[in-house]
Amino acid sequence: MVCPNCGTTNDDNAWKCVQCQTILQQAPPPAASGPPIVIPNYLWQAIVCTACCCVPLGIPAIVYAAQVNAKALQGDIEGARQMSKNARMWCWIAFGSGLASILLYGAFMLISSLSYMR
Repeated sequence: MVCPNCGTTNDDNAWKCVQCQTILQQAPPPAASGPPIVIPNYLWQAIVCTACCCVPLGIPAIVYAAQVNAKALQGDIEGARQMSKNARMWCWIAFGSGLASILLYGAFMLISSLSYMR
């Protein structure tokens, strides 16, 4: 690339002239500072809770978890954080209800077997 100001030959991807410092093309964008934003999507936890604990309450967890990455790629970081928070909440709800069901079933079986033994 030839500088229109002084006629010096510059590299094709140079954005400033090496001789007179005239701007030849738009400057490259600044490098991103800091580590990239990582937002957990809780997808595998939602799938496990749905399969092992409670299907009706695990489905919303999967839906919210699937939306986290899509929102983040669109640049909606706050929306991605909200979807992540919702996915985590529904995972815990599904896990808790599944655990409560197992405990209630165990208590019922224990009481039934004790009453049968009398």
